[in-house]
Amino acid sequence: MQQKNQDVHFAYLLFLSLVAGLGGFLFGYDTAVVSGTNQQVALRFGLDEMQLGWYVGCALVGSIGGVAVAGELGDRFGRKRTMLFAAVIFCLSAVGCALSSDFTTLVLSRILVGVGIGVISIVSPLYISEIAVDRYRGSLVSLYQLGITFGIVAAYGVNHLLLGVAERGMATMLATGTPTLFEQLFYVESWRAMLGFCALPAILFFGVLFLIPESPRWLLLRERTGDADRVLRCIYAHPEEADSQRATILQLLEETRRMEEGKWNYLMRPAVLKLVAVGSAIAILGQFMGVNAVLYYGPSIFEQSGLSGGDSLFYQVLVGMVNLLTTVIALFIIDRVGRKQLVYWGVSGMIIGLLAIAYYFHYGQAQGVSSLFLLIGFLFYIFCCAISICAVVFVLLSEMFPLRVRGLAMSIAGFALWIGTYLIGQLTPWMLKHLTPEGTFLLFAGMCLPYLLIMWRWVPETTGRSLEEIERNNV
Repeated sequence: MQQKNQDVHFAYLLFLSLVAGLGGFLFGYDTAVVSGTNQQVALRFGLDEMQLGWYVGCALVGSIGGVAVAGELGDRFGRKRTMLFAAVIFCLSAVGCALSSDFTTLVLSRILVGVGIGVISIVSPLYISEIAVDRYRGSLVSLYQLGITFGIVAAYGVNHLLLGVAERGMATMLATGTPTLFEQLFYVESWRAMLGFCALPAILFFGVLFLIPESPRWLLLRERTGDADRVLRCIYAHPEEADSQRATILQLLEETRRMEEGKWNYLMRPAVLKLVAVGSAIAILGQFMGVNAVLYYGPSIFEQSGLSGGDSLFYQVLVGMVNLLTTVIALFIIDRVGRKQLVYWGVSGMIIGLLAIAYYFHYGQAQGVSSLFLLIGFLFYIFCCAISICAVVFVLLSEMFPLRVRGLAMSIAGFALWIGTYLIGQLTPWMLKHLTPEGTFLLFAGMCLPYLLIMWRWVPETTGRSLEEIERNNV
């Protein structure tokens, strides 16, 4: 992404977005890291299928709590301070997971990390959307999604690396006797190191947040005009452009304040409520199209196809790499192709990929089809998902709601998203056993159809439009 003209300081915008996007890395790592720890944790604590589902899903319970308060925290204390709060949570929870002495402590630590995930999933894209100029907004907000995918790849890579370290270290330990703390964390129970690694980027995130300012739109919402002016003049190359942007935001805020409605009453206005309902619908439906089942249980699914544990983790790393590289592509095209067009083409491809995976589990194993067919099906599905719904959903949710209730509305939509994510995390082991992998992926393919319908009928196109223009046209 290169600066197209001189009316904005694009390098500064990119820096702010990358810092906020680091929250996406923490989101991605802590979301995906469980995929490599499931079997170890199940053996360590003697978990059955439902308990394993709870281990995966407990973080999502925390995420539901996190999104429930994220909007209010962001609106009351500011986007930046709320991100600092999330960074502290990530660090504390990572240490708690690594040092857990029993399953209850591990679950509580995972619930805490879920709170951080829920908070950051709302506030980071919200911050980027509010500092970005309209023609770059899709690409800049997509940096948050890029952070998520990079965190996912990092989790898969770290898991694969630590598994190898543990296998080599165990051979040495047999000769040395009682394990040291290091050997316990990295050799005997390497899942502890996998979960604890997140403390390092959390500390980095906390530190770099002090280098960025508060959102200028939030500052104007709180009537801190002088502070907002300083931020806008750092973003825009010409003072008159910064003044014009400030005037536009203040004018819209004044129009909404003259309505003399409280935040909740304004949210219940039919046009606003419709946007919230649509945003919530695409948020929850997106989780029932399979992506998080692949992220959380990919190695287990690959093992059901006959692969070894090591090969399954390697395949999962490939899935993560395709997810990352495709997100980079989406970063460059989302503001050119448009949000809705990406969804139409991408979700159509997801259906094809899901049907191919279901076909493999129904016919492929019996007919001796190579597991390479399954891998190609997964990679194609992830490609289509990453370039469409994964790249678009946080962009749309950060754009489509009015400034006056943006934090609250994003919390409601985010709440729906994490309810769906929790259900998928909790139910996927049950579905894989009772519906079979074939039936599970056919279900995911079927859920793509109502998503396409909602996107076509009720989601506004926001590409190339300012947040204020979007608000005036849709409320």
